[in-house]
Order: sequence, then C-alpha cells, then structure tokens
Amino acid sequence: MDSIFNFAIERDEDEFTTSKKDVLKFLKIIGVDTRFVSYTAEKIYINNLRFSKFSRKRQSTFNKEYPGIEVVRNSLFQKICSKSSKVLADEIKPNNTILIPENNDLIEIILEPYTRKYGVKLVYGGSYDLIVNPIILDSKVNSIFSDIFKGNGLTFSNKTNEIYPLINVPLNWINSFLEMDGKKIIETKDYDDLSTSFMEFLEDVAPQYRENVLKAYEYIEKELEVE
Repeated sequence: MDSIFNFAIERDEDEFTTSKKDVLKFLKIIGVDTRFVSYTAEKIYINNLRFSKFSRKRQSTFNKEYPGIEVVRNSLFQKICSKSSKVLADEIKPNNTILIPENNDLIEIILEPYTRKYGVKLVYGGSYDLIVNPIILDSKVNSIFSDIFKGNGLTFSNKTNEIYPLINVPLNWINSFLEMDGKKIIETKDYDDLSTSFMEFLEDVAPQYRENVLKAYEYIEKELEVE
C-alpha cells in the first residue's frame, strides 16, 4: 500500500499547491478520509482519528509535503466533534446551505467537514436552509434554571430551521480546547447569578447534572409537541 502512495506522490509532486483543493487531494492520495478532518489554511484538525485513518505515518508523509500546515491530533477536540455529530447527523440534509456566525472559529472548524460529508455550503449571509445557533450546554442549562427561578417555568423557543452544534458540549471542554489552540475563550458574563451559583453547587454533588437537565428539558418539549 505504501508503494502505491509513494508512486502517486512522486507522479504528482510538482502539481500540489497550498490551495485547499490540492491539500485535500494530497490527503486523499495518502489514504486519509477527508470527511473526518477539518481544513484550515494553517491547520488540519482530526475530527475522528479512527475514521479519518490519519495515522502518524500518514502525518509524516503529509508534513513532508506541507511543512507549514500543522496537524492537530487533539483528543478533546475529537470528543467535541463526537458530541456535535450526534446533533448534526439528525439535522443536516445533503446540499443544505447553512448560515454560520462570523468570528466563531470553533463552529466553522466543526462544520467544515460537512461540506464533503453532505455537500453543504457554509455562508455568512444571504439565503439559507439552516441557521447555526452557537449556544453551548452550560448556557442552555443556565437559561433553563434562570427561567425557573424567575417563575417563568420552562420556555421553548427552538426554531425548526436552527441547528445546535454545541448544545451537548460543556463550557470547560470548549475553553480548554480553545486555550490549547491559541484562541479566545468563551466568557460567561451574561449568565444569571443565581443560576450560576446553583450550577456550581450541583457541580460538586452531581457532575453530570448538565446533561441530565438538558435531557429532561428535551423530553418535556417533545411530550408537549405530541399533545
């Protein structure tokens, strides 16, 4: 198998540029499944190590051709992508146009492989089929508690054309990855103080409470829809 890769690389050696098309083409030649990596001009992020088949040997071959592009083998990022995929797989349809928020690198990195998986188009404006809501797990749970403490009960405002890539991802995962990747972390200045204090208490007694609160919220929402 390696001899086949070497032959292809030698044959096309002078044809590869640093364009996105050529970088992805090279990855395919050396045996990487590009549906499970995210492309940026400076870095290639591995979303799923097993499915991408991006071995250390393949990385070495890639780095020889593209020494200026870093390969990010971050296990925390892969966990974030795994959480996101469980939501996105049910919501995204082939060839959808998806409106994404500007200045949110993480959202764009997570969704970039779907341009190959499903042939989607990512846009910052204009017409679209789906719009990304960047709310994260902690923000959603804080909002749920805030509504309850204010006497509003549970409120449901999800729109049919919205998708939530980070709804199952906790803040500490996101900020830990962003910090490791040299990006700006997410601040929580708009959180309700009472809800924040209650969440801090629950963190000590039931670390999985966020996921359980969200599951209960989603269950009630579905039951109300049935009625």
